[in-house]
Amino acid sequence: MADSARVDSWLWAIRMYKTRSAATTACRAGHVRVNGDKAKAAQAVRIGDELRVRIAGFDRILIVKQLLVKRVGAPLAALAYDDRTPEREPQAALAVRDRGAGRPTKRERRDIDRLRGRGDIAHD
Repeated sequence: MADSARVDSWLWAIRMYKTRSAATTACRAGHVRVNGDKAKAAQAVRIGDELRVRIAGFDRILIVKQLLVKRVGAPLAALAYDDRTPEREPQAALAVRDRGAGRPTKRERRDIDRLRGRGDIAHD
């Protein structure tokens, strides 16, 4: 077995990205760092390397435990890395209405106010 693997191939094999080309694009955009340095798609990763992968605006911190070059099932992929990503605080749900949905009903307005933390406000 080889002692290194391409970073884009490894990220695709552990199912961080749906396609290898998506992993390559993320590397080109600077969303992947290996041991603190920006990684090119062909950069080699070895067991013990730390990867920081920016997905959906958040960094995931992964430690390489096993080298994979072929895509495997999710249970096997989860064994190939150690996820050291800190827990995120839950985000408050924002009230979003579809464009063109018209004015909110009284019940919808109260639900929106409750979501925004206004609760029951006494009106004059």
